[in-house]
Amino acid sequence: MLVNFKNITKLGFDQMLSPSQYFSTFVFSRNQIFRALTLIGVIVVLCSIIPMNSTAKDEPGSRPGGDIPTPVTMSAAQKKSMQVWIEAQGTVTPRNYVNVMPRVPGLLQSVSFKEGQTVKAGQLLATIDPRSYQIQLDQANATLLKDQSQLDGAKTDLDKYETLLKQDSIAMQQVTDQRTTVAQLKGTVASDKAAKDNAELQLEWTRIIAPINGVVGLRQVDVGNMVGTSGAIGGGNSSLAGGVVSSSIPIVTIAQVQPITVTFAIPQNQLPTVLSRLHGAAIPVQAWDQRRTTQLDSGKVAAVDNQINSATGTVMIKAEFSNSKMALYPNQFVNVRMLVDTIQNSVVVPSAAIATGGKGSYVYVIGNEDKVALRTVTAGVSNKDLTAITSGLAVGERVVTDGLDRLKDGSKIQIVVPSDGSSADVASSPRHGKGGKPDGEHKRKQDQ
Repeated sequence: MLVNFKNITKLGFDQMLSPSQYFSTFVFSRNQIFRALTLIGVIVVLCSIIPMNSTAKDEPGSRPGGDIPTPVTMSAAQKKSMQVWIEAQGTVTPRNYVNVMPRVPGLLQSVSFKEGQTVKAGQLLATIDPRSYQIQLDQANATLLKDQSQLDGAKTDLDKYETLLKQDSIAMQQVTDQRTTVAQLKGTVASDKAAKDNAELQLEWTRIIAPINGVVGLRQVDVGNMVGTSGAIGGGNSSLAGGVVSSSIPIVTIAQVQPITVTFAIPQNQLPTVLSRLHGAAIPVQAWDQRRTTQLDSGKVAAVDNQINSATGTVMIKAEFSNSKMALYPNQFVNVRMLVDTIQNSVVVPSAAIATGGKGSYVYVIGNEDKVALRTVTAGVSNKDLTAITSGLAVGERVVTDGLDRLKDGSKIQIVVPSDGSSADVASSPRHGKGGKPDGEHKRKQDQ
């Protein structure tokens, strides 16, 4: 407590402060002390901060470009051949796809294939009850025999009539009529032969055979159902489920998968490059899985569509693959890489060395005194870790590959080995990461 002893001394005992007056004097003095202490504390804090900031500003190397070198990794520009790839997403399609439909109506008597089986052209798939068609063939043979006998008899009579005509023993009109009869019977016999051939063909069609090599799908019609020339009339899973069976259901489908094709679209501005290469030699194409980690197969361009899609500005291309390992399957989505060009003697640097600013692409070139110089360059084709420089950089010049964000023109640097122990010449780009694309292969930048 703070007591005003001076006032107590001057006043008499009976003139001393009352308790309320003394309390108010005591509170007022305490508030003043609190404010004074607060002001002193603020002054002390400000005095301690200002010298620290001043020291930090004057401390060398406390900011990028100071006297303390900035640790970076580097790589030297190299001369390499760069392959230019066009990348797209494609869909696997069978080279041929057949809906196996009956060619004659009848009862499906047997099925001779297993679902998913690989079949050869001409292999028996199913059989339709042939008895009615065998009867038709027998009837055609009988008719042919009857008419052929009549023709033979007419020819014999004609020979006799012509002999008698030479002897002037018969009228000319009778010979003419006989000649007409023989000609009519010849036509009848020819018609009978055609009917016989047709009956034989109908009977042959009761054996449903594979028209192409390929893989059969799931069976659409069960044994015992009636089938027609437009497809199955009944049967299969649809009838079991209580549904109405369409008349266009085939007995089975066959997809030719060896070889197999992939269709994909490319921008129209890349079409001239593809066409010029296609006229000279085959264009290699690679098919990769969706994650671009595994190459499924390699092939070549088979055809280019005859028109550009005006809605999308793209043109469809078909590539053909041998598919010897059966890695490609119909309707599968794949990543396609098409080699359209190879640039010889390109100046190549890691993609991580290239940054983009207001003036375009640039790199930090390391000088003799371990100081960097910002240099504008023109970037060409690239992949996940390499980019070709078309102008602005010479072979052998060293560029910074990591730590670009801490540098400016003229900054002093210290070259260090990457933390993973790998060589600085193959430092990977953090912007691209490990996308799974094959090393040493490059792609053309897509126009927006």
